[in-house]
Amino acid sequence: MADSLKPTVLVTGSAGRLGQAAVRGLLAAGCPVRGLDRVPTPGLPEALVGTLQDRAALARAMTGVNSLIHLAATPDDGEGPDFFERELVPNNLVGLHNTLEAARLAGVRRVVLASSGQVNWTQQYAGPLPVKASDPITPRSWYAATKVFLESIGYSLAKDHGMTVLAIRLGWCPRRGQAPDIARSQTAQDLYFSPGDAGRFFARSILADIPQGFHVLYAASLPLRAPIFDLDPAMQLLGWEPLERWPTGAEDH
Repeated sequence: MADSLKPTVLVTGSAGRLGQAAVRGLLAAGCPVRGLDRVPTPGLPEALVGTLQDRAALARAMTGVNSLIHLAATPDDGEGPDFFERELVPNNLVGLHNTLEAARLAGVRRVVLASSGQVNWTQQYAGPLPVKASDPITPRSWYAATKVFLESIGYSLAKDHGMTVLAIRLGWCPRRGQAPDIARSQTAQDLYFSPGDAGRFFARSILADIPQGFHVLYAASLPLRAPIFDLDPAMQLLGWEPLERWPTGAEDH
């Protein structure tokens, strides 16, 4: 595909761990990229600063965008009795609503949503493996429940508005300081998702010629021992394959 024909992609959460990986992968594939985050995005000239609660900022960010990779969210459960109301509701529920409504109104045709492997938590440890998208869900807790909500509205957008929506149940791309947690767990090592594999994955999620509709996919790097997730659907649909496995060294930076 000629660069001039490649879609302009908005990446929300572009300054985060996965966001920066997605930006790098998209730029390497020649895609025009715009970022949106609460802080400036390193290495991205067209990076807007704003929040998911600012509908006007979201509308500006969607201008001229063909595709959306929505990564901005509170990335896990946290401490305190008010954590759900303070973090998960505004970022993972209200912010999701604002972002997807802005995308719909702007005529965005492809949406990639960051779900989580935590949507099917128990099976990762109790089996059977690998976990498939068709298996019954077993959400870990409140954070995972917000991702079930995300997948549900993704289905509705594809069905009711003719959008192509991919909900990606992601492996563990560790944030700064989390590498020791993965080092202590064999299961976590098999769930590892390297920044390099993630960047290539997100580029293919935008550029691959796929049928209109709603698609749930798992994404992770190569396992050290045995696959936790069934990656075949992502590999077949997107023409992508993981190339790396724990550890790559990138998780330490």
